[in-house]
Amino acid sequence: MDEIYKVKLDSLYKAFAIMANGAYTYLADIKHNYSRWSKEAVDYFGLPGEYMENAGDVWMENVHPDDRATYAASIKELFGGKTSEHNLQYRARTKDGKYIVCTCRGVVIRDEHGEPDYFGGTIKNNDTLSYFDDISNFRSLYGFLEDLQSAQWKGESIQIMLIGINEFSRLNDIYGYTFGNRVLQEFAKMIDTEAHGMGEWYRMDGTKAIVCKKSSVDDLKNLYKRIQYNSIHDFEVDGNRIVLSFVAGAINLDSLEVSAETVYSCLRFAYYESKNNHLGELFVLKNNVSDDKRFAIERVNVIRNSIVNNCEGFFLCYQPIVDATTEKIIGAEALIRWNLFPELGKWILRTALVDAKRFLARYPGFIVNVNLSYTQLEKSDFVEDVLAIIEDVNFPPQNLCLEITERCRLLDMGLLKDIFTRLRKHGIKVALDDFGTGFSSIGVLRELPVTTVKIDRSFVMNIEKNNSDQNTVRFISELADSFSSSVTAEGIETPEMREFLLRFKIKSLQGFYYSKPLPIDEFMDKYVNA
Repeated sequence: MDEIYKVKLDSLYKAFAIMANGAYTYLADIKHNYSRWSKEAVDYFGLPGEYMENAGDVWMENVHPDDRATYAASIKELFGGKTSEHNLQYRARTKDGKYIVCTCRGVVIRDEHGEPDYFGGTIKNNDTLSYFDDISNFRSLYGFLEDLQSAQWKGESIQIMLIGINEFSRLNDIYGYTFGNRVLQEFAKMIDTEAHGMGEWYRMDGTKAIVCKKSSVDDLKNLYKRIQYNSIHDFEVDGNRIVLSFVAGAINLDSLEVSAETVYSCLRFAYYESKNNHLGELFVLKNNVSDDKRFAIERVNVIRNSIVNNCEGFFLCYQPIVDATTEKIIGAEALIRWNLFPELGKWILRTALVDAKRFLARYPGFIVNVNLSYTQLEKSDFVEDVLAIIEDVNFPPQNLCLEITERCRLLDMGLLKDIFTRLRKHGIKVALDDFGTGFSSIGVLRELPVTTVKIDRSFVMNIEKNNSDQNTVRFISELADSFSSSVTAEGIETPEMREFLLRFKIKSLQGFYYSKPLPIDEFMDKYVNA
């Protein structure tokens, strides 16, 4: 290549590199088919060198095969003058052969005749920490936490809403990964337009976004209604009419003594309340320490700080589960749970297994039941975490039963089925808690490899007198039996209740008639050391 063109290329490249903000930089001299790439990109992606001919063909080989058509179409539109900017997220192969998600942004510089002269831009590795999101151009989670902390230092009371697209995975399945990112881009533009001047937007994980503002919760409610309306009546992406549904949670942050991480945990709790229990309506988390029936953010902050300190201050209690016929102890349920913090769930599981090993010497068939929260199940490495704890504690997996509650049943059925199938392969048992209280119970029992069904106490309280409850318990017990699942009845408080329940196909019983939940030492004294 002529040296004069190379000097010009280097000069323009330096201008792009200055604005790269940690991203990989590239610049191509289109007319001479010659380009320069940052050394970091060359090393990371295994490219031939910083200066390359035919770089477009070389880079195309690094783009994931499933994303190449979309990438090529975007470049064609850019060079054809249909668009002035290239902004696309796709997967690219690194030097070691793995694919990472990256965001490529670029512009064409045209000559005096309007012909493409240079093409330059940046490639952002989305695996690296960033305070800005390249798809939406919003600040990221890290930016949100930083700005929230700043607001607290200033003593500002703010309202925060976390909003997300419901069942977005189905859209990805229909249209593809790259189109899904285009939907997110257009979604970001739409909410930015609707909330213009109201506050600052942030992109969270997946399809979620946060808005922070200093006015009223009513303004957030009105904003949410406008976003819902627009998504139904006026939302198109690349000529495709798309209808989106949303879920959203909000808090009014008037406490300035809690951590930013606690605020985010509370927002996630409100978000999943909207998703699982309020059909997508905006759920506002109230903060009122004078009323124990209301949620208190300060209380969550104390709990979170305890978790950070290795769950200092927490302890488990155990309520026995007895054989319905012999009334001999066959297991126990570990009782403590908190949906906001997956780390607490791991601590509960580990502690319960360590304690349960003390029972196994006397009761080899003893089963310890541990409740799961939806935040645990949503983690991609949940099964691996469970298996790692079992191995570390050296606990026999067949003596563990994991219980899911009604809220967990509203998670994606495919996700639940995959999780429980993997757990069952290792001998771990699975129970459905509060069975009969939710619309999805029968469907869950049909789809999932369930070991035990626990009949909710609400059907047992008046079992001796209420014909409707009797018919319900009979139906549940026979239904579970048809799926080869055993049945546990909860809430046993009198010998008469126990005698009546023996009429049905119920294997085990649990309730205050046998024992209240006991700390480990009291439980050992009553059932092991006696």
